[in-house]
Amino acid sequence: MWTPARHTLTVTSYSPGPHFPSTGTGALQRKMKPVTSEQTKTFDLSASFKAYDVRGIVGDSITAEIVEAVGAAFVDVLQLEGETVLVGGDMRPSSPEFAKAFADGAATRGANVQLLDLISTDELYYACGSLNAAGATFTASHNPAEYNGIKMSRAGAQPISSESGLKEIQALAEEYLNTRSIPAAATRGQIGVHDVLKGYAEYLRGLVDLSGSRPLKVVVDAGNGMAGLTTPAVLGDALLPKLPFDIIPLYFELDGSFPNHPANPLEPENLRDLQAAVIQHGADIGLAFDGDADRCFVIDEKGEPVSPSAITGMVARREIARARAQGEETPTIIHNLLTSRAVPELVANDGGRAVRTRVGHSFIKAVMAEEGAVFGGEHSAHFYFRDFWNADTGMLAAMHVLAALGEQDGPLSELGHEYEPYVSSGEINSEIEDKAGAVERVRADFAAEDITVDTLDGSTFTANDGSYWFNLRPSNTEPFLRLNVEATDRQLMEQVRDRVLANVRH
Repeated sequence: MWTPARHTLTVTSYSPGPHFPSTGTGALQRKMKPVTSEQTKTFDLSASFKAYDVRGIVGDSITAEIVEAVGAAFVDVLQLEGETVLVGGDMRPSSPEFAKAFADGAATRGANVQLLDLISTDELYYACGSLNAAGATFTASHNPAEYNGIKMSRAGAQPISSESGLKEIQALAEEYLNTRSIPAAATRGQIGVHDVLKGYAEYLRGLVDLSGSRPLKVVVDAGNGMAGLTTPAVLGDALLPKLPFDIIPLYFELDGSFPNHPANPLEPENLRDLQAAVIQHGADIGLAFDGDADRCFVIDEKGEPVSPSAITGMVARREIARARAQGEETPTIIHNLLTSRAVPELVANDGGRAVRTRVGHSFIKAVMAEEGAVFGGEHSAHFYFRDFWNADTGMLAAMHVLAALGEQDGPLSELGHEYEPYVSSGEINSEIEDKAGAVERVRADFAAEDITVDTLDGSTFTANDGSYWFNLRPSNTEPFLRLNVEATDRQLMEQVRDRVLANVRH
């Protein structure tokens, strides 16, 4: 049963402090302090500025001084002087200090900051969309406790990546750090506090009506991450009327040291506690969220994972039906190239149009906007919704799965089986320096086969008889070549997998 101790968390209080102070003008001075005693130190932030966000080790590649400069640069690059900027953070110990530093930098450059206190990443997207304001949240997602980072968004929850402003923010922040000074705007911005949790919960409940579901027993593993806040608000009765769910909480205590297991459900070992709890409690379903709660993984009543591809198909079917009922003739669904072939087949069968894209949330969000897509899914359990400003939200995906399960009488294992007709290898990494050479060996070995090869993202080899496909993608940041294989049966999948790996690891 849901116990009060689980949902009367202090994070539902948004009064100033002890989390994020509402005002402050001098905790970090406008004259920047050097990270080391070397007064001639040159700041280079390339170690922490990634393709889609900022992420680094606290006290090393990400510090309060660096964050303050980034906050100032954020305002300047996006031309936000006099505008509202939203700033929140997750449960990591450094997030409150970093949010305050970012707010100070933004206010120095003339932006009016609203501190959102403790939020999940999809809460930031909700806030940026519903309030039509740019924002940032401090999180390192599923990374270990020593990390923190920044995810930034333009007004309307439009993503910021290296191709849409992040490089410019990095360059200007480095300039501020290297000159030891952030110039003050004519009028310093104000800093206040804004609570978005209830609005977020109400908005999601308005998108998926769960009140008519059959009673379900649901185990949720928050991994000591932000789902410990959002689950009671959305699926429980902490803020809104009770739904027909018996929620069994697992690791809901917000703790950025992750004392129970890493908040990364993509790794199978991090699902074991949830799988055991589903069996122990005789639950209908298990849900696992990552640290910032923007991804959701699903476990059936037998304790077996339901693949993100199956979840993509399940949600796509619901969104296609809803869009067609509203008069949309051929709703568009986005899927990345590693998603099961079952997804585009299902989309076509249900009267939708499937659009294949490369891996990565900035690509998915861009194509979602270009195509006017109603929904998008990735193999990594990121799920994107037009009704959520084309942004990804694990909670909304979970609600769709609960609705699909709750509106019929069968168990999740049977429901999920409909969406998983093929056998997948999962992602297999090979550490290799000459990645291009390895791909060429594979290409030569399969040259005599009746296959088609495309290079949308890495190299995808597809058997023309539809019996198998596989993709080889080089990592941009590590000496890894990533392999994904899917086939009509396990024996063929294993044969193709082993044949490819023999060439790769030659």
